[in-house]
Amino acid sequence: MTEVTPYNNTESKKEQITKMFNNIAESYDFLNHSLSFGLDNLWRKIAIKKLINKPAKILDIATGTGDFAIIAAKYTTAQITGIDISKGMLDVGNKKIYNKKLEDRITLQQADSENLPFKDNSFEAMTAGFGVRNFENLQKGLKEMHRVLSNNGMVAILEPSTPKYFPLKQLYKLYFHYLLPKIGYFISKDKNAYKYLPDSVDAFPSGDKFITELKNAGFKKCKHIPLTLGIVSLYIAIK
Repeated sequence: MTEVTPYNNTESKKEQITKMFNNIAESYDFLNHSLSFGLDNLWRKIAIKKLINKPAKILDIATGTGDFAIIAAKYTTAQITGIDISKGMLDVGNKKIYNKKLEDRITLQQADSENLPFKDNSFEAMTAGFGVRNFENLQKGLKEMHRVLSNNGMVAILEPSTPKYFPLKQLYKLYFHYLLPKIGYFISKDKNAYKYLPDSVDAFPSGDKFITELKNAGFKKCKHIPLTLGIVSLYIAIK
């Protein structure tokens, strides 16, 4: 996998990702919902509904501002922990959790997805929404997810993907590579962040390639489910 970074400077990818999300934290939710035409929470709901093992504890990887954790609280009875490397994103997320009176269900903490501060087999389910492709070391991050998931635990991962068929493929590329970076820059004032988004999606090993990555990390019964005509991919796997 070709490494794509937001700022192409001497800092590590992890340092650059942290800086990028701190920079765009305040505008992130507005842009996320707007640029996905409000579909992002529908995709999260579909993913949560796939966790059919009735988890008591869920870990949300790269939780950002906590949207996946909040939807998990709505559709499960689990206690949810969300982790992210960006304090700026977590600050926004904690405000949302407080406003929704979900502090008794959701805990957010700053942590590195590739070095999870949890014991083996700690969670019955795990979610990751649009964050796995930001890992500095994809296999290391997936193996950490596998480690802290309990036996027969389930993982649901959402990532953007490129539609395969004409004309949606061409329209999507026009939007994703040209319009989205301009809108993102105009609102967030970070010209790199929303150029990084399509570049990182292009570099990510999606579809069967990501299924192979999951299997190499130890997961089994791995499935790839295209959503919204292939604009987003949902990956389901079991430990």
